[in-house]
Amino acid sequence: MIVTAEHTIRREDEITVTLPDGNTVAATLAGSDPRTDIAVLKVDADPAGATIATAAPPQPGELAFTLGRSKDSGVNATMGIISAVSGSWRTWRGGRLDHYVRLDLTVYPGSSGGLVMNVAGEAIGIASTALSRIAGLAIPAVTIDRVLDEILTHGHLPRPYLGVGLQAVESGLIVMSVGETTPGAKAGILVGDILVSLDGVKVSDTDDVQGIVEAGQIGQALKAVISRGGETRSLSITLGERPRRN
Repeated sequence: MIVTAEHTIRREDEITVTLPDGNTVAATLAGSDPRTDIAVLKVDADPAGATIATAAPPQPGELAFTLGRSKDSGVNATMGIISAVSGSWRTWRGGRLDHYVRLDLTVYPGSSGGLVMNVAGEAIGIASTALSRIAGLAIPAVTIDRVLDEILTHGHLPRPYLGVGLQAVESGLIVMSVGETTPGAKAGILVGDILVSLDGVKVSDTDDVQGIVEAGQIGQALKAVISRGGETRSLSITLGERPRRN
């Protein structure tokens, strides 16, 4: 198994991987998740190499370096610092990283998807230039472990969803759109309804709803309290699987 950045995989067939000894072998795509920019390849070979310990979440100012390979330069490395670290973070693609780890170093061509390590030789994660518009990031090792199991089981990362567009208002979240055949539509949610609470939790912004839904399971029923025409109603919404986005 080889983990890399999803955006570096430009096709699903005729994929090749260059091993540490310079030999090139064929690889197949086991699955991917564009929202967290993680892809898993299978090769009929043993890449060989030392076991790398996973680092604890780094701190701003710590040294880090990336490894990559390009056709022009071969193996390349670059060093810099971790310039910012925070908790759980949602990418602009809609995926969730367990930590936001910003890299203050140059991610050269061929390094995206490569290993990011600290000075102790521990793996921080893999480099990505596709998840942030301002800087390269390290996809944390803990996120890779979480997503990897789902990809190997399903070929992708199944995500629960409601299928409604929401906007914050004073009393909750007003429904701006409801997709046809979505869980929200099947539950009877209408445009103009105001979502007051979900799963017993009062909601005031879309992050509240995303957090509740993300923590749920596909097929799980959630109680939604809505306001419609000044009347309070309760609905049961069964979480569905979000359609895959390529």
